[in-house]
Amino acid sequence: MALLTSKQAVQAFSSFLLACLLAFTVQVFLFSPISPDSLKLPSTTSLASIFPPNNKLQEVSKLGEGFLERPEDVAVDKEGIIYTATRDGWIKRMHKNGSWENWKMLGGHTLLGITTTKEGDLLVCDTEKGLLKVGENGVLVVTSHVNGSKIRFADDVIEASDGSVYFSVASTKFGLHNWYLDVLEAKPHGQLLKYDPSSKETSVILDDLGFANGVALSKDQDYLVVCESWKFRCLKYWLKGENKGKTDIFIENLPGGPDNINLAPDGSFWIALIQASNEGLEFVHKFKALKKFIATFPKLVELVNGAEGKATVVNVAADGKIRKKFDDLEGKVMRFVTTAIEFEDHLYLGSLSSNFIGKFPLKTA
Repeated sequence: MALLTSKQAVQAFSSFLLACLLAFTVQVFLFSPISPDSLKLPSTTSLASIFPPNNKLQEVSKLGEGFLERPEDVAVDKEGIIYTATRDGWIKRMHKNGSWENWKMLGGHTLLGITTTKEGDLLVCDTEKGLLKVGENGVLVVTSHVNGSKIRFADDVIEASDGSVYFSVASTKFGLHNWYLDVLEAKPHGQLLKYDPSSKETSVILDDLGFANGVALSKDQDYLVVCESWKFRCLKYWLKGENKGKTDIFIENLPGGPDNINLAPDGSFWIALIQASNEGLEFVHKFKALKKFIATFPKLVELVNGAEGKATVVNVAADGKIRKKFDDLEGKVMRFVTTAIEFEDHLYLGSLSSNFIGKFPLKTA
């Protein structure tokens, strides 16, 4: 058998490397789970001059520590009972005396936004099952389809005084387990839906939203606010008046992706903000090819995702201007805060990184 010369060996090895590189390129760019656009991240410079960075959220007390597994959202009923949905499939609640209870087992790890109804039940967004109603008598699937398609990523929900239910679908393409791919792709797959209890029909109110997240009604219920996480803004959808059916921008250029939003007693709104990218890796979102490459490898996606890095909540007046901002810039106590709801002069903070609900005093803030 003839042996290869050193030159032939180098050529053969080079050909082998080229074939491997070509195969790798084809694998990445033909089978990448995303077809991305570039994404411009917001500048935080101007806001920092008005609201200097702080670590106020490190002052929270921890409710239900160790009993709760990543409580994403929080709701409070008329009796002052606090509810949350956790990653182990439970709806858990804290009574006024501070005692916690495993209330209802729904199963799975896909429970997100919750809200109380005027009848005293709980509406729950399940990213697999759709919109659920939970009460003392059990669990009911309110709606699971819209226009003949399965609702696959119900995110947050609110009930109006007339019984209409508005809820967001974060993405019609990606699910909860790979939600950050929607951010990397930066193409609008989100929706705002309405469920009409009289007709029992579900309809699309707004389409093509950039990761539709939190929803909240104004104090007079004349408009609805829906958050678009990777567009770093919230939209105002008019329900009444001469602008009924129209959409305006409520606030834009937020210093983070708006997650859940809740109406405050004074008519303002509390919005939880998440960090869209890890510091130093913001450049990734500018380059389509690089994002296609990263999306192919889950470990690289985790590296770019900055949601775990810190915590920020803002209070936004009804005119769309930020009034207050609280942080945990180091993520020392609070990280990945997904909701902030005001009750009896405190903020109650949900998080997808904690095993407790944070209770933050507003009077001393």
